[in-house]
Amino acid sequence: MSTERQRPGYEADPATAHPVARVAFGVAGTALIAVGVVLLVLPGPGMLLILAGMVLVARAVPAFARFVEPVRAKAMQGVEASVASGWRIAGSLLAGLGLIAAGVAAGLLPDLPLAGWATGASLILSGLILLGLLAWSHRRVHGPGRSA
Repeated sequence: MSTERQRPGYEADPATAHPVARVAFGVAGTALIAVGVVLLVLPGPGMLLILAGMVLVARAVPAFARFVEPVRAKAMQGVEASVASGWRIAGSLLAGLGLIAAGVAAGLLPDLPLAGWATGASLILSGLILLGLLAWSHRRVHGPGRSA
């Protein structure tokens, strides 16, 4: 009998993981977790970023992997709720398009407060991320092989 347990895909094997890679995963994961916590109170995909950060930290610190599954379950509940009705989808779609429009306006209209392409690019990127996550969530919940 083998004493080796099956590791989840996101958990690092300490014997084969390069120390520099483990540090990089830990730092990137911690940053994503910090941003995700902020986005729990601000509009944004907070739970998904926390999940992504936890997966990266679990690749750096194998003992951390046991905390990933409960967060994954909670994040997937949020994904399902975000596309549960047409009104929620429409609201998210309008928010994403509004962010992109605000970014273009910030870049093209220098008289606006905090205007400029740095602000505009961050707003446009935020809108694109929101639309991308909305499409991913919709495909995951309502995609082929799923009952709608």
